Amino acid sequence: MKDQRIIVVGNGIAGLTAADTLRDAGFDGELTIVGDETYAAYSRPALSKALLFDGVELSSHELPPTTHGAKELLGVRASSLDVNKRLVALDDGTALPYDRLVIATGSRARRLSELPDEWTLRGLDDALALRERLAGRPSVIVVGGGPLGMEIASGCLAAGCPVTLVSQGVPLVAQLGDYLAGVFVEAGIAQGLTLVETASARIEGRAGSIRVVFDEGAVLEAELVVSAVGDIPNIEWLGETGLTANGVIRVDSRGLVRPEIAAVGDLAVFPTPYGPRRIPLWSSAIEQAKIAAAALLGGEESPSLDFQPYFWTEQFGLGLKAVGYLPIEGPPAFVEGEHGGPALMRWSHEDGSGVAAALNYRIPIPRLRRLSRAAA
Repeated sequence: MKDQRIIVVGNGIAGLTAADTLRDAGFDGELTIVGDETYAAYSRPALSKALLFDGVELSSHELPPTTHGAKELLGVRASSLDVNKRLVALDDGTALPYDRLVIATGSRARRLSELPDEWTLRGLDDALALRERLAGRPSVIVVGGGPLGMEIASGCLAAGCPVTLVSQGVPLVAQLGDYLAGVFVEAGIAQGLTLVETASARIEGRAGSIRVVFDEGAVLEAELVVSAVGDIPNIEWLGETGLTANGVIRVDSRGLVRPEIAAVGDLAVFPTPYGPRRIPLWSSAIEQAKIAAAALLGGEESPSLDFQPYFWTEQFGLGLKAVGYLPIEGPPAFVEGEHGGPALMRWSHEDGSGVAAALNYRIPIPRLRRLSRAAA
């Protein structure tokens, strides 16, 4: 395929994995990666974990050097796509022709206001700026009770800041289920986290003066306000291509939206046993990219995605690894350990599959995967 040209738009883990997989599968043509950040690909999960409070060390987000040998165009953004002419236009005025295309432009943080004092954590620049700000130990409000908001709150507490978390209902219930959510909330409160549950909140103010206002009428103020209320897929550059619907790209079981175009990562909705889903997880992006890159080269002869979601988080002194479709309801069956201590747990779905989770418990990931698949 030396006369073929493949463009990967997006330099996150999905784009990086796609490029590596293409080379591993034997693609020896022209490979180009376009990335809007100036950095090499890095570990985004580390930004809300170790990077916020690991002392002077600034390497927790770094990935091994790449081996795909692609031409990397960094600090430039894709501005439009012509699927008929097979051209990707960039915001520097250049246009790149392709034979095959991987769309991996990820997502950006959803914001609650346009105020510059509303902080978000999505990219490396965000993390480095927040890390520097936390060194002064400001009072902090984190708006958002999902995994990212809880990890940020944990990092702020570890940095010595007083922290209030504002959550729409009990934190983490929507993502993990009631049992695991309760374990993390209990740990956060024990470490000094102030939790405020509300039906709805908004951010108001002006530059230099910002506050969180609840529909119930209460107002909270702090020196630093960070929102973590979800993400928005970066698909605007696809315009009227017909590749998008309802803010996402729907792909087939191999990650293809057209025979010559794959879409992977946070912007892709793919088939699962529980219906089409967008699963914006690090591991999901990797698995999608491997299958989609192979499909670009092998077509219908390539395998379909057989996906087991893998989720992990570190917060408030607890580390969780979970395999299977979340959330899950009710108490677990304890395979090893017990409630209140390190434990290996399992929940069953009606079809016999389940979720296996290790809480402060060392276990090889392959065993966790096998346990999630095993019949109860």
